[in-house]
Amino acid sequence: MKVKFFKNFGKNFFSKLFRGKKEINLGFYGPPNAGKTSLANKLCKDWLGEELGKVSHIPHETRSVQFKEKVEINYNGKKINFKLVDTPGIATKIDYEDFIKFGIKRKEAQKRAKEATQGVIDAIKWIEDMEAVVVVLDSTKNPYSQVNITIIGNLAARKIPILIVANKVDLKKADVKRVESAFPEYKVVGISARTGENMEEFYKALFKLVK
Repeated sequence: MKVKFFKNFGKNFFSKLFRGKKEINLGFYGPPNAGKTSLANKLCKDWLGEELGKVSHIPHETRSVQFKEKVEINYNGKKINFKLVDTPGIATKIDYEDFIKFGIKRKEAQKRAKEATQGVIDAIKWIEDMEAVVVVLDSTKNPYSQVNITIIGNLAARKIPILIVANKVDLKKADVKRVESAFPEYKVVGISARTGENMEEFYKALFKLVK
């Protein structure tokens, strides 16, 4: 009875919090190369006709917080305005040698590592401004990582509504069920930000998160 009460209390609380708000700060968080920017680009492309940031196979391509305001998303006859905040990939350690592996010269690699480190610090600071967060994970990789647990733990401690996206379901090694097993207390939606697969389910879950 008590558990049900608190569950309903949380649902009603966030419903009242978001109701009537002109714009909701929606953050995209996750480890490097999980597809945060790809998903943010997909939303911006669908609803604004333009992309938010550059995407690359090289880790930490996004090294600073970037955002797009007044992104109005329509779903099932309802409209919500979002401020989309795309954050750098969270990592416990950033080594310039990781960039050299991709053919980047030493000086540039050191510069990128420094920028990426600062980006992680800034991303953590921005958590305080988030009203809802989409945690983007690579569904081809092991979700039981220190980084993933730390990200979700920090958001949960601040009572920020969370939607977990298991990205890259278009790849053979994708395993959405493994992500669901890792974080059973949260809604997990398997999508491909690259191909647009299952975006309908994503929008449904997103609107449920903030309504």
